[in-house]
Amino acid sequence: MTRTVLESKSKTVVIGFDEPFCVIGERINPTGRKKLAAELEVGDFSTVERDALEQVACGAMVLDVNSGAVFTNKMAEDPRYADNNFVEPQLMSDLIARVQALVDVPLCIDSSVPGALERGLEMAEGRPLLNSVTGEEERLELVLPLVKKYNVPVVAISNDDTGISEDPDVRFAVAKKIVERAADFGIPAHDIVVDPLVMPIGAMATAGHQVFTLVRRLRDELGVNTTCGASNISFGLPNRHGINAAFLPMAIGAGMTSAIMNPVRSVEMEAIHAANMLMNHDPNGGTWIGFSRVLDAVKEGATFAEAAQAAAAAGARTGGRRGGRRRA
Repeated sequence: MTRTVLESKSKTVVIGFDEPFCVIGERINPTGRKKLAAELEVGDFSTVERDALEQVACGAMVLDVNSGAVFTNKMAEDPRYADNNFVEPQLMSDLIARVQALVDVPLCIDSSVPGALERGLEMAEGRPLLNSVTGEEERLELVLPLVKKYNVPVVAISNDDTGISEDPDVRFAVAKKIVERAADFGIPAHDIVVDPLVMPIGAMATAGHQVFTLVRRLRDELGVNTTCGASNISFGLPNRHGINAAFLPMAIGAGMTSAIMNPVRSVEMEAIHAANMLMNHDPNGGTWIGFSRVLDAVKEGATFAEAAQAAAAAGARTGGRRGGRRRA
């Protein structure tokens, strides 16, 4: 079976068809978060540090680290800050240093700037996931050599020079092209994690059906693991977390093996833990039982993040698994 192996300094996470669903925490991303971008501009990493700790406590197995910040004030003072090629490599370095000092989970290095991707690869301990490559010719020629050089897996996004197609057959063809081009560089299919591109259900009524069908094809025909930006499915709709919580187990049932998402949301995480047990990826329901204790604390008035962090601290005090390379 396909196994995509990610590593931190001392932990290993395997993304695979017979593995628990891999939750990739999305919160360390200044894109669309003006407050976070403003903090980073003045060298304040307090929100990044809090997000790293909370996401891991709540169940993130991997943390996405995105350096796509816009430093408006610095841009006015120094025109170099208008260029992401100038801003992002140093910011990526700073973000990874802060995150790795606090938590020991594999990282997903996320940027549109090749220089930031390479800086992240230089900084990351272990074997991170690189996010991302597309089917665009220029992007393939820039990113695939980095994937090969550092021997890391990569997220392959199913769009190319023609843009994002609403036709799932076209998106499958782009994914196949990326897998084939990666093979030309000596990169195996098990190190390609395809993002089939989840469309908003509010704009396209068939979006859910499309992605489930596409994920099955990617698993059965290309033998690759898959991921997505899970919240895209509910974009623009009310009660988004309810929609996300329904979408995720359906996607897991179709064969999706990971998602970039916000783990500090109990309803989505409850759905994932339940799906893991129903898919027989939680032996004897041990993880579900532990998670249920966190939900009990939430019912008593704690926030989900508070309850999860308290449970993690209690586990550490009672001698939870420690040391050595192990499965996360």
